[in-house]
Amino acid sequence: MKKEEILRKLRDADDYVSGQELCEYYGVSRTAVWKAIKQLEKDGYVIEAQNNRGYRLLEDNTGVIFSKTAIESYMDTVQIGRNIVFHKETGSTNIDAKALAEKGEPSGTLVVADMQTAGRGRRGHGWVAPAGKNIYMTLMLRPDCPPDKASALTLVMAIAVYEAVCEIVPKECCGIKWPNDVVVNNKKICGILTEMSAEPECIHYVVTGAGINVNQEAFPEEIRQTATSLFIETGKKSDRSKLAARTMHYFEQNYVLFEKTWDLQYLREKYNAMLINMDRQVRVLDPKGAYDGIARGITDKGELIVERSDTGETVLVYAGEVSVRGVYGYAM
Repeated sequence: MKKEEILRKLRDADDYVSGQELCEYYGVSRTAVWKAIKQLEKDGYVIEAQNNRGYRLLEDNTGVIFSKTAIESYMDTVQIGRNIVFHKETGSTNIDAKALAEKGEPSGTLVVADMQTAGRGRRGHGWVAPAGKNIYMTLMLRPDCPPDKASALTLVMAIAVYEAVCEIVPKECCGIKWPNDVVVNNKKICGILTEMSAEPECIHYVVTGAGINVNQEAFPEEIRQTATSLFIETGKKSDRSKLAARTMHYFEQNYVLFEKTWDLQYLREKYNAMLINMDRQVRVLDPKGAYDGIARGITDKGELIVERSDTGETVLVYAGEVSVRGVYGYAM
């Protein structure tokens, strides 16, 4: 019996759970149950105990705590996120995940931090990472696919974050800005960064990091018009532990589909339905020359299909920056 199992049992109960019931359910002694309760209280949970009634978790405290135990208590996956490494503070969860991969940790290992001091976004941009507010997590995988297929995992993670966020805010408020920015009410709520260690014919590991703005009340002036959080959009604090676990829940579901063909064949329609750029004007900042066009969804590889306004030609955008006009005010 682990303390996250006791936590799950208490949280799911409508009333008190007797110590005897816990003993019988987990096949342990009353002393073992008592020790687990004390460990949970040490973690910050407020648990009420009454003679002849048992234990009761005070729900108003569960959403405040962000910890390995809390995340595990919500986790319902088979492989993804079952091995969690949690840090109160770290430099970068991506760097941590790569180090764990080098040490031989299993595929599906999840690194989570309450605070990052050296987080990175796309093109090396820093990521605002205060403590006690957001989710900083990186999933390490060892996919058995050619290296050129791995970049699509960024889109798989974007789908998972979108689906988890839609449990908190209305679906019509959410979208994905190609390739991997999750947005709520036209402002960025999540950035994703995927990195890989590979040889020409095989992948050693892939790490996909996600930074989700959850309970942050405000942002620096320079990004205030382009970034948001779940708290800003809903006016309510969200349970970060539950959101992290639900993201892994959806990632595992989508990863199973990705594994079938090692591309987005079975996820393409779903992704296009989430794509905020779909059938809208975009500006492609190609090094050979910028051009405007209409986004027509993605390919199985995750490239953006763009119908050029100047020539009418359909082109595939593999990389580079896409600026969305008339949707929100930043150009990524």
